[in-house]
Amino acid sequence: MEIKKRESIGWIDLLRIIACFLVVLSHCCDPFVAQFETDRNSFLTGVSIGSLVRCCVPLFVMMTGVLLFPVRIGMLDFYKKRIGRIVVPLIFWSIVLPILFFIYLNFINPSTANPSIMMDGYTLKATLSKLYTFIFNFNFDTIPLWYLYMLIGLYLVIPILGVWLQQATKKEIKLFLFVWGISLVLPYLKMVAPFLGYTGNFGNMGLLGICDWNDYGTFYYVSGFIGYLVLAYYLVKHPISWSWKKTLSITIPMFLIGFLITFLGFIQTQKYFPGNYANLEIVWYFTGINVFMMTFPVFVIVQKIKVPSSSRLSRVASLTFGVYLCHFVFVQVAYDLFEMVHSLPAFVRIIGMACSSFLISYLVVRAMACFKLTRRFIA
Repeated sequence: MEIKKRESIGWIDLLRIIACFLVVLSHCCDPFVAQFETDRNSFLTGVSIGSLVRCCVPLFVMMTGVLLFPVRIGMLDFYKKRIGRIVVPLIFWSIVLPILFFIYLNFINPSTANPSIMMDGYTLKATLSKLYTFIFNFNFDTIPLWYLYMLIGLYLVIPILGVWLQQATKKEIKLFLFVWGISLVLPYLKMVAPFLGYTGNFGNMGLLGICDWNDYGTFYYVSGFIGYLVLAYYLVKHPISWSWKKTLSITIPMFLIGFLITFLGFIQTQKYFPGNYANLEIVWYFTGINVFMMTFPVFVIVQKIKVPSSSRLSRVASLTFGVYLCHFVFVQVAYDLFEMVHSLPAFVRIIGMACSSFLISYLVVRAMACFKLTRRFIA
């Protein structure tokens, strides 16, 4: 059975819009999460909403799996088409975003109240260095672009993975997903191991073969986002035939349990590991079992909805990649604007920030889509 992309375009478009808005919403939570030492209520609100939307990035990866499998062109052509499409926007926004942040924070609103932004430098010298050091990695101004670096990595392996998927049996794909599922638990094993007496390997706390001279442990090659690609392919090739009643009776409790693990886990980690930001992020890992428990239900429910093809829906969905690329600077602006009405509850400010940031980003991207010169930077 082949995946028929034309038949799935309606629900995929809807899922793209949902996932994109959730990404924007998640970044609107960050300034509030950063207030854990100064404003407990804002911190808890930020953590609760931030935990609720952790499925955003895995959903994007799963859509990639739906749209790109099976691979119908040669490996070199695939690389040229897909990676070439990513590199230009990556370079453009890696340069433009730091410049926009520099202008905003030095000339428009140098007294920003955002606590999370203070960790980075916004002098001219620091900004100039960001304009070329992006070849090594993203920085604070370009945080959303981490996804593009990761996506290029997925593109490198998709043609190889596609060959296997085309000849793999249903049982073999399920076995792979089972092994991948084990890898989703490893972050928590890493947290628990020290309490069981594990002291690491020469100071390195990696597990199952990971040490200072080896990053590639037992589950390295079957872990991470690659599992979401395979899962999406499997769910479309072998769709779940549950009734709506059964679907909701399974997916809603699953989502709620995943959310509670994520939310309460973050709170407890902050309590027992104060100042340890590496551990604090573990329960928010996109490739953790709890986030999977929230991602799977959303994907399955949207897939089950009979969304008719719509030119309007497709047009909005086609601009979500551009919204993703440019929204981060508008989140900063929105935070400062809503901070002026500090009397509003944190929940209202976060939702207001997300809606306004998404709308402004959409309008900017829509304008860029009108010109051939700028269209290349958003698609």
